[in-house]
This record gives sequence, C-alpha cells and structure tokens, in this order.
Amino acid sequence: MEYKGYEIEETKNAIIIRKVKDFNPVHTFECGQCFRWKREKDGSYTGVVRGRAVNVEFHGDKEEAGALVIKNGSIDDFINIWYDYFDLGRDYGAIKQSLMKDNIMREAVKFGYGIRLLKQDIWETLISFILSANNRIPMIMRAVEKLSEAYGEEIKLDGVSYYSFPSVDKLAASNCEELDVCKGGFRCKYILSTSQMIRDGDVRLERLETMSRDKARNELMRLPGVGPKVADCVLLYSGTKYDVFPTDVWVKRVMEELYFKREASFKEIWNFADENFGDMAGFAQQYLFYYARENKIGAKENSLG
Repeated sequence: MEYKGYEIEETKNAIIIRKVKDFNPVHTFECGQCFRWKREKDGSYTGVVRGRAVNVEFHGDKEEAGALVIKNGSIDDFINIWYDYFDLGRDYGAIKQSLMKDNIMREAVKFGYGIRLLKQDIWETLISFILSANNRIPMIMRAVEKLSEAYGEEIKLDGVSYYSFPSVDKLAASNCEELDVCKGGFRCKYILSTSQMIRDGDVRLERLETMSRDKARNELMRLPGVGPKVADCVLLYSGTKYDVFPTDVWVKRVMEELYFKREASFKEIWNFADENFGDMAGFAQQYLFYYARENKIGAKENSLG
C-alpha cells in the first residue's frame, strides 16, 4: 500500500517502508537525542517506543531513497506511531539545503546527513534528560534501562524481555532510595520531585506545545533538575519546539571554536542561533553537535560523549 508518498509492505513479522530519504540509523540513534536504542551485532537497532519493542534496520545510502524495516511492526503501527516518531512527514533535504549557508554547516550537514529528529514521548524525554546531567551516554542508557526494568511493564521480542518506560504515577509513588536502582545518585531526588509535580498537575506537559518557546522553557524550568539545556532538549527531542538551541558548557566551547573564535556568553550563542538558523535552530544544533562530538571538537569534559 501507499501512505503519504511511502510504499509499505507488511510481512509475517515486519513492515518494510520504501522511498525513505535522508535517514541513517547510526546518525539518528547515536547523535545524542535518545537513550533507548541499542545497536546489534548485525548493525540493526532494537528499541522500546510507546510500550512496543521493535528492531529497525535500513537499506540504502545517502544518495538514494532506501527501505526502512521495522520488525514486530504493523501497517497500523506505522501510521499511528512510526510515521510521526521518525518524522517522516518532513523534507529533510530542504532543511539541509536551507542550513548550509557557510562552510561549517556544510561540513556538519554532510557528516550527519542521515540525522532525523525523533518525536519522542515528552515524559520519557524529560526524565531521561534529567538523568543526563553531568553524565555520559552509556551511563544514561543504563540508568534509563534500569529504571524501566524496575518500574515499567515487561515486553517480549524474540523471547527477550524489554520494558516500557515507567508511568508518572509509578515514579511519583516511589522514593529516592528505591529510585537509585538506576544509579542516578543526586538526580533521583529531582526525578521524584518532578514526577510528583507532573502527577499533581503543577506543570502540564501537554500544554507546552501551545506556549511560546521562552514560556515553554520557563515552564519546564520550574521542575527540579531542569535548567535551560535540559529544558531545550526536552522541547526539541519530543518534537514540541524546533527553534531551540540546547547549549551547555561543551556546546558553548564548540560554538566558540567553530564560529566566534573567542569566548562567548550563552546569550550570544542563543542570539546567534536565532539570527542564523531561526525556526530551524534545533536541526542546526543537532548536525553541529554530532559533527563536533565525532570529530573531537571542543572535546574536553564533554558529558554526552
């Protein structure tokens, strides 16, 4: 069948989506935006999304459209989940052309040509990025996995157990000692307090999309453990706002090295992103982030390395 320009075939235990452009699973799953996709020995990725465990592989290259294979998926799941999750309704070719205004962005886009910004569950993204504070990607992945094993629901894929991300109520009803099963340390008190505030309606995540960028950022920063960087990551990687430019000390150093050639304040960097990238600032940040990390630009003390 065809769906919004894609050819979809359903087999016994998978769906095949053809005519997928601007996608590389390594770039997408390993660019720092998500923590629940694990690379298998055969190069495919297994992950848990919205209570479903699936295995994903891609056959194609950057020059031609390819085939995305989702094992343990159905056509209905593609329409209701994966089309939005992989942001397949967006023309990334046009985004890349628009962003390649200078040599730096041309190199960054060329390097990370297959990045797609995933539309992740905002609740899971929030807790995951609270765990990311002063932490490295392998440790964050293990923390999210342990938290899911302890508080989530079991899901089977090929006889292997996976776990859904915990609900708000499950985490809010816990305590710091039990939450530390994920080895989150000082972050556990933030997870507990944030979960309780979300449960009690003090902050309504579903309302953020209707707010301006700055108001949505400030609303998220009411939550314990959420500063400007975490707030912007939550907004960007949940598909809520794309005009954010998540910046921490390392990203600041990268921008100083690549663009400013001097020390720059966070405000200067945000203003630069607004002026140069506008409503596509989030896409620009992701290409730059991946390019800089993989090429050891501004490498010292990179917490998400």
